[in-house]
Amino acid sequence: MKKFTVLLLAGILLYSCKEAASVADTKKNALPLIGTWQLLEGRVIEKGDTLLTDYTKNVSFIKIINQTHFAFLQHDLSRGKDSAAVFVAGGGTYTLKDSLYTENLEYCSAREWEGNDFSFTVTVNGDTLIQQGIEKVEAAGIDRINREKYVRVKK
Repeated sequence: MKKFTVLLLAGILLYSCKEAASVADTKKNALPLIGTWQLLEGRVIEKGDTLLTDYTKNVSFIKIINQTHFAFLQHDLSRGKDSAAVFVAGGGTYTLKDSLYTENLEYCSAREWEGNDFSFTVTVNGDTLIQQGIEKVEAAGIDRINREKYVRVKK
């Protein structure tokens, strides 16, 4: 019985080491998403219409991604003092498998968006991040394709 216990513990130890290496390999091979990203442009296709938005004029939008969570913030550059006043914020957890990036939106200033998952294909080329996928929020009547182009913020 003693030999069985020792062998069982040794097997568990070896399996644990294998899992740790696997997690390290996954992080090493993952897309370099971690950081702060400035949204440059967004393209929304909904019901056959395409809307292109330039996020470098009149508004600022950033997305912050760490190992487990993301957050986004948008505000107008006129400090809320004209008819274009806007402030949007949200965040939650995400998963990344190869190039499939899925956000679980836990917090959002547009409350009907909370609790939804959004899956995107992401590509990173140098300091440019392209994110494209379907946004569907039944409570808000949203069903559209969203493509966003970001640049990495450097300090």
